Amino acid sequence: MSPRLFSLIAFGLLALVPTMAVQAADPPRKQARNAVEVLDEMINDAPDKSIPSDLLKNARAIAVMPATIKGGFVFSGQKGEGLISRRTADGTWSNPNFISMAGAGVGFQAGISSTDIILIFRTDRGVDGIINGKFTMGANASAAAGPVGRSATAATDGQMKAEIYTYSRSKGLFAGVALDGTHFSIDDDANEAIYGPGITARRIFEGGVTNVPSEVVEFRDKLEEYTQK
Repeated sequence: MSPRLFSLIAFGLLALVPTMAVQAADPPRKQARNAVEVLDEMINDAPDKSIPSDLLKNARAIAVMPATIKGGFVFSGQKGEGLISRRTADGTWSNPNFISMAGAGVGFQAGISSTDIILIFRTDRGVDGIINGKFTMGANASAAAGPVGRSATAATDGQMKAEIYTYSRSKGLFAGVALDGTHFSIDDDANEAIYGPGITARRIFEGGVTNVPSEVVEFRDKLEEYTQK
């Protein structure tokens, strides 16, 4: 690689980093409001191109990452924050933990794009991985781009082996998306801002929090609504 090309790439990356950081740093309550909007729009706007109802009904956990920011300039990266709730022992949905995601790759597109992402967890293993530390999609749990269509069967990965199905919406287009190599972790700062200091991710999932803001309660309630259909 020539010194000039290296300098150009480095300049491009440096230019994208602050933009991605600023655009992805929404306050937790706003993240919750945005996540509710994403759920409403991705499930209701085009039912024939939405998440299959059987996946929603049988999900062990659901994560929503609104407005994930992706930047590309030879080397690409993506960053986002969102919420994840899991099924409790009685079949209802837990209060959500706030999570963050980050990924990197190699590409040839320049500029910044924004994508909404929904993750459907079919087992508990991926969620436990996020709780216990950094979790890498595809390495710690198998993942596949999710099937589209409310009546579709979840068989696009051949033999129903995927533990996590992934969906995205960008510029109005809704489809399954591959996220292998993307890292997910608990956003401790956002959790503290919502639930108070010293509250663990497991305690949040197990119902050990009080005075939950209405925006966060609405996210949990939306999951109850959409997974009962």
